[in-house]
Amino acid sequence: MLVASLVLGAVLGLVAYVTLLERKFAARMQSRIGPYYVGRPGGWLQPIADGLKLMLKEDIVPTLADRGVYNLAPVVFLVPCLLIFATIPFAPGLGVADLNIGVLFFLAVSSLEIVGLFMGGWGSNNKYALISAMRAVNQIISYDLPFVFAALVPVLLAGSLQLSAIVAAQQGLWFIAWPGLGQLAFVAFIVATLAAENRVPFDILEAESELVAGFRVEYSGMKFALIQLGEYAHMLGTSFLGALLFLGGWLGPGPAWLGPLWFLGKALGIFLLVTWVRWSFVRIRVDQILAISWKLLLPASVLLLLATGLVVALRGAGGA
Repeated sequence: MLVASLVLGAVLGLVAYVTLLERKFAARMQSRIGPYYVGRPGGWLQPIADGLKLMLKEDIVPTLADRGVYNLAPVVFLVPCLLIFATIPFAPGLGVADLNIGVLFFLAVSSLEIVGLFMGGWGSNNKYALISAMRAVNQIISYDLPFVFAALVPVLLAGSLQLSAIVAAQQGLWFIAWPGLGQLAFVAFIVATLAAENRVPFDILEAESELVAGFRVEYSGMKFALIQLGEYAHMLGTSFLGALLFLGGWLGPGPAWLGPLWFLGKALGIFLLVTWVRWSFVRIRVDQILAISWKLLLPASVLLLLATGLVVALRGAGGA
């Protein structure tokens, strides 16, 4: 219980400050300064100020909203986004629960956020929110399979669903460095992550010119804060998963106590890669998003998984 509380506190603090990291990184790309005044000179108190501002804002419930669904949606959305951290090992023996089916648990739980998302769009009784939620369901379902297949490539290479075992299998060579297979799987993982996190160029459910603010258009105050917290927690958790599967997790030069720092640095590197894509490309159309998934990414990820299985089988036969 103590470990779970410490991990939860660390995750919440980290999520708060990755929002600042994203804003500063985006400002740097656009030759701006970004948050500056609150906690000068770096704006280090900006996340705290944003949290206090949202807590003090009025909680407005639309007159025609389904109050039960509307009020429950942010919680249903947030819980899976935090629960995924229960199975992430930050170093050997450092984590809440290093399950022997850790990858399966992560993939299953992380997909449950869509339930809260659709509840928010439906319960708001707002046409823009409902259209946004329907788009989200369509998009997330389309990209969940490529995401799973890309994540299963390291599972096959390591021969285990346990995240710590996958990291241990990368002692000599990170899976991203595997010729052909590693690079292609990592690219598929990043593209599917962009779609699953609704980031540009796949942010059709938040297209301001079409849907105002997407499924959260009717939310304010702490309910809005819970949704934002869930989104960034999910993005951070996916970055941690990518670091474990492809970048060797906590493996790195130096003493063992540097392992968690290496792990955090790799995860933040993936987070910044997604942020760079977000601020470098433009939004594409709904039909293009679905075509990329069903006509390109899904067949490619299936072939990649089959090729990985063949390589593993041939290696096993050669070793025998």
